[in-house]
Amino acid sequence: MSAAFVHAFQGEWLKRRRSLASWLVIAGSCFTPLIVIVARLVRPDGLARRYAADGFWLQLWRNSWESMAIFFLPMVAILAASLLAQVEFRNHAWKQVHALPLAPATIYFSKFAVLLLMMLQFFLLFDLAIYLSAIVPWLLVRGVPYPQDPVPWAYALREDLFYFVDCLPIVAAQFALSVRYGNFLVPVGVGFLAWVGALGALPWKYAYAIPYTYCMLNYLKDDASRKAAVPPEDFHAYAIAWFVVFTVVGYILFSRNRQKG
Repeated sequence: MSAAFVHAFQGEWLKRRRSLASWLVIAGSCFTPLIVIVARLVRPDGLARRYAADGFWLQLWRNSWESMAIFFLPMVAILAASLLAQVEFRNHAWKQVHALPLAPATIYFSKFAVLLLMMLQFFLLFDLAIYLSAIVPWLLVRGVPYPQDPVPWAYALREDLFYFVDCLPIVAAQFALSVRYGNFLVPVGVGFLAWVGALGALPWKYAYAIPYTYCMLNYLKDDASRKAAVPPEDFHAYAIAWFVVFTVVGYILFSRNRQKG
């Protein structure tokens, strides 16, 4: 890793403070666990029995991931990529960025690396928020026992890795669109339409060919009702392949774009 890339990454990391993307990552990761906390504090009946039941942590983790895998994770990826690119478009700063003694690859991938790191932050904050959604009611509601099951950190981290891999095609595709088009609505609109299309295509046996379906497929892979046509093969490999394709295409479009801001 060159010193130029490290300095470019540090600069992009500082610039993210001027974007709503950072607040989006925090709000998106905490939204579902916060709803769980409020619901349990408002209606504490049955909490003692629920906390004493076997498999408490796995049930909480899976319930928390339902809305995240289907809706919040794709939406955060779509909006975070668009908001990060808007730092340059909103301030008409792309010309200044391209005037720096940096190669186009350094500019593109340093900003892209910031986006990937923000998505990692999103996952870590979400795991912490899930844990707090169990601890806060235990602390505030009298008579609720601490869950006897050990926290399945290994399982959670493994599944987090799968979800992170599965969201990479969305991140790469949205970032490629966001740095290409100055109009904020273009990448957001395309991403929203792709997400709706992926949601409708879940029962299709070739749904795994659509790069926006992998987060949903990962959550629904153990669903007995078979709401989605989960392929027998490893669809995480397809996610990695789409991520590579979108990353390469995005960089080519960025480097050949004559409109420099």
